[in-house]
Amino acid sequence: MKGLRWVTAGESHGKALVGILEGMPAGLTLDVGRVDAELARRQRGYGRGGRMKIEQDRIELLAGTKGGVTIGSPLAFTILNRDQTIERLPVPTNPRPGHADLAGCQKFGHRDPRAVFERASARETATRVALGALARQLLEGFGVELFAHVVELGGVSVRADAWEAAGERRRELREASEFLSLDPEGDARLRTRVDQASAARDSLGGVFEVRVLNLPPGLGTYANPSERLTARLGGALFSIPAMKGVEFGLGFESARHPGSRVHDAIVPASGERRGSACWGRFARATNRAGGLEGGMTTGEEVCARIAMKPIPSLRAGLPSVEFATGAAVQATYQRSDVTSVPAASVVGEAVMALELGSAFLEKFAGDSLAEVRAAFEGWREELLGL
Repeated sequence: MKGLRWVTAGESHGKALVGILEGMPAGLTLDVGRVDAELARRQRGYGRGGRMKIEQDRIELLAGTKGGVTIGSPLAFTILNRDQTIERLPVPTNPRPGHADLAGCQKFGHRDPRAVFERASARETATRVALGALARQLLEGFGVELFAHVVELGGVSVRADAWEAAGERRRELREASEFLSLDPEGDARLRTRVDQASAARDSLGGVFEVRVLNLPPGLGTYANPSERLTARLGGALFSIPAMKGVEFGLGFESARHPGSRVHDAIVPASGERRGSACWGRFARATNRAGGLEGGMTTGEEVCARIAMKPIPSLRAGLPSVEFATGAAVQATYQRSDVTSVPAASVVGEAVMALELGSAFLEKFAGDSLAEVRAAFEGWREELLGL
């Protein structure tokens, strides 16, 4: 088997969430504490709802390791739910706009929207954060860094050069921010915007950015359309609930300029690093492509921006229709956040780690970590002579 395969199971208010990850090479020492730290980061953010005060997400690793080291078999874990009320909660009598409720009921013939939204709930993303936290430990062993931060919330933006200004302080700044942003002065404006939406019993969306540094060139392929890494990363990001737009590099802005102002010139690599890393004799003068060309990584930073819609569970309610009578009503309100853009940024990191980890293992295949490293080092030696 090439690459990584994963699956999740579990309902929002069921007993537990379950994750299984196949394809991790043997010999990788796993830090479960770091997985739990990512789960805790997903629960952060100003504007979160009451569920985050109930759950204390931790993984229980069930299979795939011995003495904390991967053995080449599938990794399996659970995340217990404290709020295990799926069998006691009332059956909603109407579907909620903006959710999977109505389409899911029409698909499966349900009259109980809970049979749909218990699984469609963003609670499932906790499992993907844990899976991604495992995959990123493989990538980090080869110098790869994934970093997400919020750049806009409810129409209010942080400073445009937040990433550049943060520099090596980026982790410190994000850790100190209740919005997981890199602009301390901008946090006050974001807080005000969230407070306004809360007072209006409304919700907010926003935009976050995921940057991936030190990826080698050539991950992904142009040979098969479905295997182009741009498509795979876009699909992974769109699989997160409520994501409505994904762009890489200049993205939509590239459509507004001539080619001479869009494409990245290829230049000789110098002793000074250009972009994420110097991978041979060639480099890009700029990174407008966002680290991806022809469905493959270029060796520059992969830069993705993702737009999240406002959460559709509103305290004020939205118009809906009763299943039994067809009467117009305000949709049933289920507990929710005012905004969860900061949490979504953590999920974005995770799904990109899974997809990039898979592409990495496709390129540098091996049953053990030692074999993967040998393949990587052999490729790098060959690249230097290209």
